[in-house]
This record gives sequence, structure tokens and C-alpha cells, in this order.
Amino acid sequence: MTKLRIGYELIPHPPYSPDLAPAKHASNLHVDSILCLPELYFKPTTPKELIEYLEIVGRAAPNILLYIYMYMYRVINIMYKHFVVHMGQFLESIGDKIPSFVGIKFTSNNLEEGAHALHADNGKFVIFLGNDQLMDAASVVGFDSFIVTTLNIFPEHIQQLLTVYKNGDILKARDMQEKLTSAVIAIMKHGNWVQSMKTAMTLLTDFNIGLPREPLKPISSDAVAIMTKELTNLGYQPKVKHY
Repeated sequence: MTKLRIGYELIPHPPYSPDLAPAKHASNLHVDSILCLPELYFKPTTPKELIEYLEIVGRAAPNILLYIYMYMYRVINIMYKHFVVHMGQFLESIGDKIPSFVGIKFTSNNLEEGAHALHADNGKFVIFLGNDQLMDAASVVGFDSFIVTTLNIFPEHIQQLLTVYKNGDILKARDMQEKLTSAVIAIMKHGNWVQSMKTAMTLLTDFNIGLPREPLKPISSDAVAIMTKELTNLGYQPKVKHY
């Protein structure tokens, strides 16, 4: 029987002060790990600032594995990092300062930086890729762990993609990645990723996860119809009656 490992995502509240209550709560829940999103307002700008921030979180839950969540956000069609610290340089400098720290979720499309992170301190840390559209390319540079939203929608396809790559069929893995990327584009074109992803999950899974929270709005019925048509053309079977 496989043990299910439980993680806890910690999102701090401004001003610059880690919200220790969630970290302590995670400790009381006996979860396996904490995925910590750095300060949302006064963002760390140097490896030193980020390390000092994580030290506080680590002391609040010293017996739980600690990961950092480095994510990108989109303004118009340009991707920006949530904070500007280079992850490779950060991992090279952290050493053993935080005993519970084990790795990062890396959502950037910058695979040069990702490769640096993978090999930092002789490959000491666990690096999860959080980019749905670059899994095949990331596998080539050494990524073997992924946390991507589309695993909730296309789990079998992604598992097969990674298996095919590991078996050495890089061309087939590329084709499978292109199909997944086409699905992501068909979903994302209709609005914010949260808005469109919620619709896609309702159409393509057995879970109706409801509407996005304010201030986000549900995508329009016309957008749902277009998404349904494009996903059908890609070979999927949207369950229109569930929306």
C-alpha cells in the first residue's frame, strides 16, 4: 500500500512578517511538508533576504520538510516572477542554514535558471517544475518531478508523456507535449488561468469545483462553447452537461 504524503501550502499575509500561525498549524496537523509562498507585498530581493524569511518559517515548524514556491504571474501576455531572487544562486547560498529546507517548486519558463537550481550544491535539493508546457524540454535538462495544474485534468496523459520520455522515445514525448500544450492554450485563451481552469476541470473531469471567487468572474457561455469545441477537436470529450 502506497503512503499518501500530505503537503500544506503556506501563503503569508503582508506586511513583511511570515504568518507563523499557519506554519504552527501545519505542524499540529502532522503534514509531511510545507510549500511556502514568500511574502506577497515586501518581496525578498536577495538570497539573503529570502533565507532570513524562510528561517523564521522553519523555526515555527522545525520537523516538517520545507519547500519554497517560486511562481510566475502574467500581466497582459508577459510573464513576471513573483520575486526576483535567482533560484540557482539562492540554492547555492543557503547551505545548511535551514535544516528542514529541502527544495523548491519552480514555475518559471527559464530552464537555464532551472538547470542551475537542479545542480546547485551538487544536486542537493528537490526541484519540482510547475510549468505545464515545458515538461518534455525540462526532462532533457534533468527535471524528474512536476507539480502542474493540468495533472488535475489530464493525469493519464502526463504520466504517459513522462514514461515515454524515460523509455527514450523523445519524439513521441514531444508529440504528447504538443498535444498537452494545445489543450492548455485552448483553456487559457478565455481568461485568467483560475477562471478557465475551473471551467476545464468541470468539463473534463468528474469534479464540479464551482465558480471562481471574487473578484474573478466565470468565463462567458460563448467562451465555454469555444473551449468545448476546441478540446473536442483535440480528441477530448468535454462533459457539457456538467457545466
